[in-house]
Amino acid sequence: MKYESIKLIIPVLAVCLCCGADWPQFRGPLTNNVSLSDAPPAKVDQESIAWTADLEGRGASGPIIVGDKVFLTSTTGFKQDQLHVLCFDLKTGKQLWDRQFWATGRTQCHNKMCVATPTPASDGQRVFATFSSNDVVCLDLEGNLIWFRGLSHDYPNASNSLGMASSPVVVGETLIVPVENDDDSFTTGLDVKTGIARWKIKRPRVANWTSPAILKASPDTEPLVLLQSSEGVDAIYPQTGETAWQYEDGAGRIPSTTVGENTLFIPSNGLTALAPGSSSEPPKVLWSEQKLSPATASPLVYQKKVFTVNRAGVLTCASPQT
Repeated sequence: MKYESIKLIIPVLAVCLCCGADWPQFRGPLTNNVSLSDAPPAKVDQESIAWTADLEGRGASGPIIVGDKVFLTSTTGFKQDQLHVLCFDLKTGKQLWDRQFWATGRTQCHNKMCVATPTPASDGQRVFATFSSNDVVCLDLEGNLIWFRGLSHDYPNASNSLGMASSPVVVGETLIVPVENDDDSFTTGLDVKTGIARWKIKRPRVANWTSPAILKASPDTEPLVLLQSSEGVDAIYPQTGETAWQYEDGAGRIPSTTVGENTLFIPSNGLTALAPGSSSEPPKVLWSEQKLSPATASPLVYQKKVFTVNRAGVLTCASPQT
C-alpha cells in the first residue's frame, strides 16, 4: 500500500509576532491556557493571519514559541515510524530546520490520533519532544541533538494503548514525562541536560491522555507537578518524584487539571474545585458540579470565570467560587 502524506497547515496569528512572550509547553508557561501577553484578535481572517506553513506527514502536537522560533512535531512513513522535530521562523514562517529520527517503540495508534500528538516543551535553551512511540528527543534551539531516549528499550512492557497524548512539562532541571498505559505504567523525571532518569514512579495501569499541570502555591514554596489519573490527582515534587499530597476521589483520563488563582479545577465528579494548602497538606474541596463536566477540552479559568465544554459541544461559564 502506498502511503499518502497528509498536509497540515499551521496558521500563525499576527498578534503572536508582537506579543513578546514565550509559549514554551502545552497550555502555556503556567500550564493553564492563559497568555501573559496580548489577547488574540476577536475575528480570525486573512488580515490577522501572518503566515501559514505546510507540513508533510501527520501531527497533532501544538506549536510552542521560544524567542523568535516556533517548534512542533510530525511523523511520516506508512507506520508513522519516522519522527520529525521542526523549527520555523516566528516572523516569516520560513522553515529553519527539520530533524528526523527513527521510532524505537510501538507506533500503532487509533486512526483519530497519531504518533506526534504530545506537544513539545522547552526550558529556553533546549527543546524536548516526546512521541507516542515512547521516544524522547532533546535538541538545542539550532536543532543539534543533545540526547535521545528510547524508553521502550529500558521499559519494554510500556505500551501506548490507543496512542499516547500526554505532553511533557519542564520544571527547573527536570523534564516530567508521563508514560501511562494499561501495562507498565509510569511517569519519569529526566535530567534536562543528560536525559538520565532522576526518578521513576509507578502509575495506575490504565490508558491515560491527561498532561501534568504545575502548581505554584506561593512565591516562597517549591512548585509541585500535578499528575492526574482515573484514581485522582497526585501532587509530586519535580526534583525527586516524592508525593506531597493526593486527591483520591477519581478524575477524568482526557481533560487535565487546571490551576486557577488559589484554586485547582479537576475533571472529577463533573468538575471539582480544590483550595490547595501548604506544599505538604492535601487541598480542601470547595465544591463539585456535575453540570460542568468537561468532555475532552481541559477547563479554562480566566478573569474570575471558569469555562468548560461538554460532550455536546456546549460551552458553559460559571463562577469559580461557587
